[in-house]
Amino acid sequence: MAKLDYKNLDKVITAYAKYVVQQSKSNLTKDKKGGGDLYNSISYDLILEEKAFLLDFLMQDYGQFVDKGVKGKSSTYPETRRALSKFQYGSGRGIKGGLTKGIGKWLRKKRFQWRDEKGRFMSYQSMQYLIVKSIYNKGLKANMFFSKPFQKGLEKYSNEFFDAFILDVEQNTIFGESK
Repeated sequence: MAKLDYKNLDKVITAYAKYVVQQSKSNLTKDKKGGGDLYNSISYDLILEEKAFLLDFLMQDYGQFVDKGVKGKSSTYPETRRALSKFQYGSGRGIKGGLTKGIGKWLRKKRFQWRDEKGRFMSYQSMQYLIVKSIYNKGLKANMFFSKPFQKGLEKYSNEFFDAFILDVEQNTIFGESK
């Protein structure tokens, strides 16, 4: 039996993947989070195997926290959408000091500093402490920059997936026999 060629299905899956990546990046830009490491890391990898199409969406690890939100230790944003977020600060399951290191690196990269009540610049360590404490207690709001385009893309392309598959099978078959 000859191997079937799925050119049409490949095109539709690629179009879906490009749609999800483009819309995810657009959502980050609208939320004023575009242009950074997360934005630049969003991509996809389509692997064609003999009996399967494997589509992986790639991004920085912390992208899942930005997308789904994180519950705070003491109070949470209502927008965290508890049903979607399985992440919570203070659960003891995360990397110790990961938030602190990430915020410290981000502060130095952005090179901004607050001023204290006397007009002096605060140290990066002081700012890092205040920001980390606030995030740890309040949590992070879910923005669903990736989840929404992923779902909308499935809805948008579902008929095209099916039609492309049928067309490929028809093009690879002559009167019920494979070419």
